[in-house]
Amino acid sequence: MTPLLFTPLLTLLAGYLLGSIPSGYLAGRWLRGVDIRSLGSGSTGATNVLRQFGKAPALVVFLVDVLKGTAAVLLAKALLQPLGITAASDWWVVAAGLAALAGHIWPVWLGWRGGKAVATGLGMLLGLTWPVGLACFGIFLAVLSLSRIVSLSSVIAALSLPLL
Repeated sequence: MTPLLFTPLLTLLAGYLLGSIPSGYLAGRWLRGVDIRSLGSGSTGATNVLRQFGKAPALVVFLVDVLKGTAAVLLAKALLQPLGITAASDWWVVAAGLAALAGHIWPVWLGWRGGKAVATGLGMLLGLTWPVGLACFGIFLAVLSLSRIVSLSSVIAALSLPLL
């Protein structure tokens, strides 16, 4: 298999595997010896970790989840740009980020049950175009400060993307 075919496929696999690192699940196991999916919303994401274990563990899970999306995008850029297929590599970079989202939502290690991928999506956005990612995060924080509802804040931030 040639590098022009193998490398883009490798970025998809790497993105999925990065995304499937179950940070919320690991936090539950390490902190309390429990499966976070059996508590609260059943999600492995930072919001459920916040509700079950507090701010510090949730912040760590949030940062790890953001880094998963960012790492998938930056790794794809690093692997694909040297091949000189820049126009096509942009699509592969986005696809690697989407693979990280899929890995977070459907992690192979946890029987295909993960989180909602909001933080991983933010990480993907930061890796693709950090000013837009920061603006989107700012909108999330503004809505959260007014509503105190994470899901509403996430949806409004996502819906604002076409306007940014």
